[in-house]
Amino acid sequence: MNDTLALANNDAMLAIRFLLELVSLLCLAIWSWRKVPSPWRWPLVVALPVAVGWAWGSFTVPDDPSKGETDIHTPGPLRLLLELAVFFGAVAALHLADLRRAARWLLAIMVGYQVLAYDRIGWLLSH
Repeated sequence: MNDTLALANNDAMLAIRFLLELVSLLCLAIWSWRKVPSPWRWPLVVALPVAVGWAWGSFTVPDDPSKGETDIHTPGPLRLLLELAVFFGAVAALHLADLRRAARWLLAIMVGYQVLAYDRIGWLLSH
């Protein structure tokens, strides 16, 4: 394992990252439930998190220590954009669902996580 990824890949940070991934998908479902008209509500509540989760798991950087086998080889900077879009898209989803206090808290948590995972960001930018 690369020593520069020690912080982002320790067990606690990986557990936090996993929880943030799940929360992000949940936020997309909440937005769908609150903002999509009734006939499309249920399909979108299911389809949007599934599609984003599929993209999250499929578009990975080869040899990423935090991921297993990769389906679609993706350059590191593009993967970083995907991660930031999902994480901060969840914040936007809460804001657009009129849950602004929750959006502010999630924003603070997401920014804090990204600051602590600076070594992962550097790794992604260099691969």
